[in-house]
Amino acid sequence: MRDTSKVAALDHAMHAAHTWVNEIAREFDTDDREFAYGVLRGWLHTLRDRLTVEAAAHFAAQLPDLVRGVFYAGWDPAAVPIKFDAKAYTVRFAKEANIAVHDVAKASAAVTAVLMRLLPPAQVTKVLDQLPDDIKTLMQP
Repeated sequence: MRDTSKVAALDHAMHAAHTWVNEIAREFDTDDREFAYGVLRGWLHTLRDRLTVEAAAHFAAQLPDLVRGVFYAGWDPAAVPIKFDAKAYTVRFAKEANIAVHDVAKASAAVTAVLMRLLPPAQVTKVLDQLPDDIKTLMQP
């Protein structure tokens, strides 16, 4: 008899999302999964808003289902790309991730490093190459 209380695809999606958050937490050497989730969300949203609709969609297609949902949460495709520089990126990321502005460079680079392990590195590089050099530099691991 099958266990009808679970849906395999949803269990897999949840596992993948937890894996991503756990990897971010490990990169920061913390057990605070809420912090790790917030930093991941901040990285995703700040990147997403700087990309064109097409570039955002191509990148999102590489993400696990629930992480893709986080990426798109609150997105207004009619309002992008938002042309901000590294200083504005830092402020936006800090606000999205609920961290201090002076922690953004470390947090951004750490999330990029994790995504380079979780996704094909060429995909991460491809999306970062669409950013201005000053922002891309902040995001480099």
